[in-house]
Amino acid sequence: MASQSAQNGAPRPSADLPPAMAEIQSQSADDVLREMNRLPLFMTTLDETDGEGGENVALEALKALAYEGTRAEVAENFRQQGNDCARAKQWADAKEFYDKAIAALHGPQTKPDDDVDQQTKIEVEFDEEAEKDKERRIEEACYVNRALCNLMKKNYRSCISDCASTLRINPSNIKAYYRSTLACLSLDKLPEALDACTRGLALDPSNTALQALKTQISDRQKQLDAQAKARREREERKASEKATLSLALKSRGILTRSTDEAPDLEDAAVKLANPLDPSSELSFPVLLLYPAHSQSDFVKAFSEKERLDQHLEYIFPLPWDAEQEYTVEGVEAYMETAAGGLIKAGKKMALGKVLGSGKVEVVDGLVRISVLPKAKSSTWIEDFKQRRARG
Repeated sequence: MASQSAQNGAPRPSADLPPAMAEIQSQSADDVLREMNRLPLFMTTLDETDGEGGENVALEALKALAYEGTRAEVAENFRQQGNDCARAKQWADAKEFYDKAIAALHGPQTKPDDDVDQQTKIEVEFDEEAEKDKERRIEEACYVNRALCNLMKKNYRSCISDCASTLRINPSNIKAYYRSTLACLSLDKLPEALDACTRGLALDPSNTALQALKTQISDRQKQLDAQAKARREREERKASEKATLSLALKSRGILTRSTDEAPDLEDAAVKLANPLDPSSELSFPVLLLYPAHSQSDFVKAFSEKERLDQHLEYIFPLPWDAEQEYTVEGVEAYMETAAGGLIKAGKKMALGKVLGSGKVEVVDGLVRISVLPKAKSSTWIEDFKQRRARG
């Protein structure tokens, strides 16, 4: 029959579609694909409905087939699917199939003729010992393969657990020793890694993979030992430096105190020029306060041999001092005493002598000096005394 043309000029088939396919003629391509996706053979995404919210009978029937047979048959089916996923490096899917296989092996046993009608029943010999042996082999394979999945997903503790389950079934499984060794090494559990590796090599001394792992364990142990040694040396040096600094402060009569509200000084600290020589030069972080104007300056390293006027000479003039009240000759300096009072700090006296007087203290590793214009000193001192009396 010659082909006919539709009114819009598009060609039409010269013969009618078969009755079973005629109904799709009026459907769009998306509708056809959606219908095909409900058929297990053509599924690209899991659709468990019949398209109208009901049950997908074909899919449920296919699912049920996966659980038909003896425990070994069901588990073997899942194991094979797991192996297929593992070969494709689909580790999460492979692990799920091995999970199902192991669960099936611990489920109720179904004999080949359990669901057959008694009248049509054919006697099939069921060798329980052979079946148990088959189940053990499948379970061993599932555990050791699931260990690989966990290893590749960096679930190292789960990998070690699966290897242990494998070895309980078969103490000679070399793969379990290898994967357990690798997982333990990844967790830096070196004694356990060496034990698993040694046991594996005892069974297979020529195993190159285990030999390579043994070398890696040795190298990693050396690396960790070196790191531990360096850490101990740092800690010992730090403790020695701390003890030396304490001795240096004590020998100079410098009082110190720590509080729970220590400021963040970053890398500024009380330091010795030679951290292991208590007689070497000391330096202090110093906070210069200008309480009459609520301003301050910070000197990161103020040597014990330096005088306050030496620092004031390069700090002055102050950018915010519009009235030019702050000059080296026109200011006075004060420090709080350990007893809570005030002393006048000599501008021409070395800091070490001021601190070594035994009257002031270095609080939280910071020296605080208040600097005021002479004309405002007496007023500030009275205010300070009143605040102390109220406090």
